[in-house]
Amino acid sequence: MRNMEVLVLKIEDPGCFWVTMKGCGPHVVDEVEYTNLNAEMNQFYDKSYKYVDEVKPLMVEEGQICVVFSEELKCWCRAVIKSIMYYMDHYQTECFLVDYAKNIFVKTKDIRVALEAFMQIPYRAKKCRLYRTKPVTLHIDFCENTAKIVPAKRWDSAATQYFQNLLKAATQMKAKLCAVEDNTFDVFLYGTIKDEKVCINDDLVSKNFACFEEAKENTGSSADYQENLTSLSVKSLPVKTVNPALAFRPVLFQEKVSTDLETGLPVSNVFLKETYQRSYTDLSGSSASNFQNLGEERNFVFLSNKIEPSSVLETAPLFDNLKKELTQKKHLGPNFAESYCWPPIAQGCDVVAISDHGNDPFLYIPPILTLLQLGSWYKALPNISGPLALILCPGWKKAQLVFELLRTYERCCRQLHPMLIILGQKREAALSVKIQECEIIVTTPYSLLRLFEHHSLLFCRLCHLVLDEVEVLFSDAAEQVFTILDCYKKDISEEYSVHQIIAVGARWNKHIARLIKEFMNGPYIVITTIEEASIYGNVKQVVRSCMNSERISVLLKILDFTHNNLQKVLVFTNTVNEAEMIHKALQNNSIFSLKLHKESDFNFKYIIEQWTKKSNSGTHVVLVLTDDCMQYLGITDATCVIHFGFPSPRIFGQRLRSMSDNFCNVIKDSSVDQEYTKARSVILLTENSECHELGILRYLQHAEAEIPPELHDFTAKMLEAEEVQKFSRPLCAYLKTFGICKNRTVCPDRHQINLQIDVPQNIPDKIIQTPGYVTILPLHIVNATNYFGRIVDKQEDQYTNLAEEINEYFKKPGNKISVKNVEKLAFYGLCEKTLFHRVQVVEIFPKEEENLFFNVKIKYIDEGRTSQVQSYHLLQLPARFQCLPPQAVEFIVCKVKPIDNEIEWNPKVTSYICHKIKGKLHEAKIVHTLGNTAWVDPMVRLTRLSGFKLSVNEYNVRSEILSTGLGTDNPEHITQLQLCIHREVLDHAKNLKPLSIKEDTAGPENSSNPQNRSIQENSTENCNTSKITLGNHLCDGVAQTKEAEDSTLHQRKCFYPEIKWFQNEETVTVKVKIASVADCKCEFSKQKVVFSACSGDKLYLADMELHQYILAEKSTCVIKDKEAVIVLMKEKKGAWCKLLKNKNLHVSFDFEHWEDFEDKSPFSVGTKKRWCTAAVSEECTDSSEDSGTESDERNILVYQG
Repeated sequence: MRNMEVLVLKIEDPGCFWVTMKGCGPHVVDEVEYTNLNAEMNQFYDKSYKYVDEVKPLMVEEGQICVVFSEELKCWCRAVIKSIMYYMDHYQTECFLVDYAKNIFVKTKDIRVALEAFMQIPYRAKKCRLYRTKPVTLHIDFCENTAKIVPAKRWDSAATQYFQNLLKAATQMKAKLCAVEDNTFDVFLYGTIKDEKVCINDDLVSKNFACFEEAKENTGSSADYQENLTSLSVKSLPVKTVNPALAFRPVLFQEKVSTDLETGLPVSNVFLKETYQRSYTDLSGSSASNFQNLGEERNFVFLSNKIEPSSVLETAPLFDNLKKELTQKKHLGPNFAESYCWPPIAQGCDVVAISDHGNDPFLYIPPILTLLQLGSWYKALPNISGPLALILCPGWKKAQLVFELLRTYERCCRQLHPMLIILGQKREAALSVKIQECEIIVTTPYSLLRLFEHHSLLFCRLCHLVLDEVEVLFSDAAEQVFTILDCYKKDISEEYSVHQIIAVGARWNKHIARLIKEFMNGPYIVITTIEEASIYGNVKQVVRSCMNSERISVLLKILDFTHNNLQKVLVFTNTVNEAEMIHKALQNNSIFSLKLHKESDFNFKYIIEQWTKKSNSGTHVVLVLTDDCMQYLGITDATCVIHFGFPSPRIFGQRLRSMSDNFCNVIKDSSVDQEYTKARSVILLTENSECHELGILRYLQHAEAEIPPELHDFTAKMLEAEEVQKFSRPLCAYLKTFGICKNRTVCPDRHQINLQIDVPQNIPDKIIQTPGYVTILPLHIVNATNYFGRIVDKQEDQYTNLAEEINEYFKKPGNKISVKNVEKLAFYGLCEKTLFHRVQVVEIFPKEEENLFFNVKIKYIDEGRTSQVQSYHLLQLPARFQCLPPQAVEFIVCKVKPIDNEIEWNPKVTSYICHKIKGKLHEAKIVHTLGNTAWVDPMVRLTRLSGFKLSVNEYNVRSEILSTGLGTDNPEHITQLQLCIHREVLDHAKNLKPLSIKEDTAGPENSSNPQNRSIQENSTENCNTSKITLGNHLCDGVAQTKEAEDSTLHQRKCFYPEIKWFQNEETVTVKVKIASVADCKCEFSKQKVVFSACSGDKLYLADMELHQYILAEKSTCVIKDKEAVIVLMKEKKGAWCKLLKNKNLHVSFDFEHWEDFEDKSPFSVGTKKRWCTAAVSEECTDSSEDSGTESDERNILVYQG
């Protein structure tokens, strides 16, 4: 049989892949027939919603043929049910799309019956395998100490990857059909790779990935071969259960008993045929004309100008070579958004595209490449160096992705020489950039402006400016983007060629309106998400809060029309009872209304006539309906939607769709009388509206709607609940590394301190108790500021001794005992080159049948890195080598972050730092610890001067990062991290009763009265939780930093209050100076006091570690007008030379009470002077010591030898 051209759709391995056949032959169906089939199916099933129950199957089962809607392909598809799963409230099926070789998940309620009329042509996806080509594996015989290649049952990953690479590199694929067995084509596969024809079967065998199977006795018989070919005939159909990969026309109606999902009773498929035939007859009749085309319902698009979409790659406005390249890259053709974006972009028009796929560069790359092939468009440009196209991306990572795509598809174009330009703050980097012959630049706004400072002619030839992820660009760098737009606008000359601006994104942004009005010329607006279209269309979002019992009266007030414009109002309810109740209430108040729900006896034609008939100004039409009736009406001209029943985010968008005809076009519509013409969406918020408020709140904030406090309060609680659910997750890496997480709402990790998890680990106790400089050894570099390594004890490093013992032990061959039964989380030994390591198994992967061993994921417990090895590499580790705890500690360099609001370090910085610090000893000061993480500042490399007892600072890691120009200061880092810790401390203090003692009970003389103080219970237990921090004072220096930005949860910065203290023989009185104290709490323990309070919008917290012990149960805190007075009862009588164990700049001795005490004290003045002199000397001594403690980190650090 001759070779047929094929297009590979899906690859599992060389023994299972799907193709579609091209050309003509006995098994080939023209693509036009499949296109027509899709169109007919879409038309039928989109219109079947009136009789949706009749086109739903009575039962579903595995192997059943059906029709489902693919959100990715945006069309109805033939499918086979592979599996059925039960979730909390519904059944869900995994379906195999037999024309596209894709698997999708669909709820059972969304499955439709497959009409026989749609099953007349074979499935487009043909399941294939390489003919007589079988997998092999390496078999190791440990007894004979031999290894040989033997046949295997499964293809290994290396063979599959090689097979995929071959098919990916091939520019053309052909297949020769040799046999058919179990509905699978056995083929010889041929690919054209670099102009050479390669037999894929032979190539796999020659590379020892496969072997040829001996031909069976009758396989080559021409009679049998002809019989197999006959079985492929459309008219000769198998009568057995349909295989999901079936390549032929299915048998629809089989006499087979199945089970109904709802009743559990047996149901015969005999009834299905009657249902299908009746449904097809009914829906093909005149009643179908009552429906709108619901293909548009699923694929919403808002257009400012009419666009003829290009939904097929063959007719897309792209040049031929690019179409061929896209076909070879398995690009299925333009998706829904691309079909509307490509035509106007290819015409050189300005375009704004907002879509769910708005972050996909394919929205603009193919038509831009097509434009750049038109050399005649650019002949009039000045003959100087400069790009024709400029693509602005929100960050280096996205820019790198776009650049790689351009390089991939550049080979089918003329030479464009694209450049990726990411510049730091170093002037030399911008000066060194050469843009000769470059016609496309991919960069970020910040990098472009740095480049423009030294290349003033950059915009002279620029014709195409692309804003990728425009909403992110405007959110993070609006000022920079508008500066670029101004420069581009100034350099535009009418005599030259096309000047085009393209903005694509996933969400609308208020700055886009300015972009359209000031910088674009008649742009095409394409919005494929209804929620974003409603924001662009200036839909007014209104939230009315009321009690559930008051909704009717509030609804009537909303319907009290005050102007003469035509009003078409939809009132959406969640239940039939609500719809009936509202309809009756409107009738009782003389408001003409219609109602529609599934239980109502309605005249469908009458409702449509009443809604659509022409009416005069001042006419009001009100329709009350449930959500399940929306699809029957296809209403798009409502002027107001009232959400009587609180909507879910999905339903909310569908409701807004009913007003789409009244969305304003900001380009064409004037602002005259806009208040009365724009559409309104009114949400009734009650005490029962809780299930979806978080999603709705985020949308309302995005739409800049006025949000009632009730909604804010509840959603804040929901956000707290979300964080509680994440309490067992790791602490957010961005929070640890930079002090803030920008994507907190979608981040899966926690953003609060968990005192059970975040207890210091692998960090010596003496370092926690007396923080200072330690010696660290970075061994695994995650990024520029995040490393794993060990803390090295210079006096006696236990790990060094242990490592020597382990290596000596395993050098003896008899000690290398492989592990037979690998256990998760157990410790083992592992040889890596000549060194042996302690490792822990963190994950065990399933064993493949043909392999003797299995893979395991391990963690090097003394280095922090992870790896994947085979199980036989693991060695038994004696118990004596497991006694020393894991030594790996995570180190984070503080107070530095990437430039330009980036959230990830540029690989250049990481590579530079890795090369500089890996495996080298450094001196570092630990400023915080949480869990197994230590924050260090500074971290320096010391070099000892020969002949001197001195060491000098060779480099400071933070300074090295800054010197690259790709890093910048992050002074808020530790402050933000401390804020999380303070919240946890406050949460533990919530069980303490608020202080409510009157002013006249304050003072040391009344401190012994139990009625005049608030005794703190369980203070010792609560105090122990504070040991998770390394610093002596959580808020030290916080007041000296800039005020932190509000986060999503409206975080407030924590301040350390001003504190003054004095003493007598039995007590210490501490005065905390805070005006208008509110929500004051104080926690006492034996040697610690934690005080917190609010004043206005500021949060104050003082964590005081005392110099001497106190009696916690006898200590008190009372509130006065502008201060809180804390009276500490000393455990032992006598004078304290200072209040705190460590110095704090915010704490000082109160000299005003020195003389007062002298007047009242029965003791001599000398005694008082002794107490106060001690305190004064403390202040002076600490101040003098502090002056030389830390020098500037960029200067030389000198150490005595």
